[in-house]
Amino acid sequence: MKVLVATEKPFAAAAVNGIRKIVTEAGHEIAMLEKYPSPDKLIEAVADADALIVRSDKVTADVVAAAGKLKIVVRAGAGYDNIDLAACSARGIVVMNTPGQNSNAVAELAIAMMIFMSRNQFTPGTGSEIKGKKVGIHAYGNVGRLVAEKAMALGMKVMAFDPFVPADVMEKEGVEPAASLEQMYGECNFISVHIPATPETKGSIGYDLISAMPAGGCVVNTARKEVINEVELEKVLSDRPDLKYITDIAANNQAELNEKFGRRVFATPKKMGAETAEANINAGLAAASQIADFFATGNTKFQVNK
Repeated sequence: MKVLVATEKPFAAAAVNGIRKIVTEAGHEIAMLEKYPSPDKLIEAVADADALIVRSDKVTADVVAAAGKLKIVVRAGAGYDNIDLAACSARGIVVMNTPGQNSNAVAELAIAMMIFMSRNQFTPGTGSEIKGKKVGIHAYGNVGRLVAEKAMALGMKVMAFDPFVPADVMEKEGVEPAASLEQMYGECNFISVHIPATPETKGSIGYDLISAMPAGGCVVNTARKEVINEVELEKVLSDRPDLKYITDIAANNQAELNEKFGRRVFATPKKMGAETAEANINAGLAAASQIADFFATGNTKFQVNK
């Protein structure tokens, strides 16, 4: 089988070497497409591929249509909204992600962002400490759990809302379960957002939730920009000059937000959550291992287009 690794933003060299070793030792051929200049190059390269590994690369309906032999796509990371699931499903192509491989990197970034905003983006002036503050974890999954763990280690109080995680599980881990999103936003100094971008969640964090936050509250978004109602975010920041917003996925109206609100808002130049050497290697090796296992045993444990 031919495994194509298509990465406009390449894996680290150590990850590439590890992927190559896993694929070839499993008896498959590997092809690399790195730093490609346009989607046309991916469409051309995928024509004879049996498997595809991507990072944030767009696997569109056009890519799927060109991939006549494709059996599996693995996104090296947790989110998979860059892949056209419907097009893959229509062709019987299995789509997987690699959950948990980037989680620690994202969790560390979320904590760092809380400190960064508490210290006035490291500019002169009196800031505040995060010890004793309360953070609300919006989705208590792989990343949310790690944020909670690190926050408690720094002396923070932790609340979480996740309808898919039983309250007693949170309580056993020292986390206060929130009865509703409204309660959590209303009580927490920080909100750390970890929900995926789905039809139900897109635009779901807006004026009503954010405006309920206590004085000086800060929303930390390391998930997806689509989950924020950006028009309502701008309005609530205007109406509540004490509130702050920080993200590693710049809003569509980020320039306007920066101009109007200065150091009350911040966006990293590009998505930084998984940008560590460790996460890069972990996700790449997991993707290769999942493909090798799929071809050897048919294992679809991490399939997301069921």
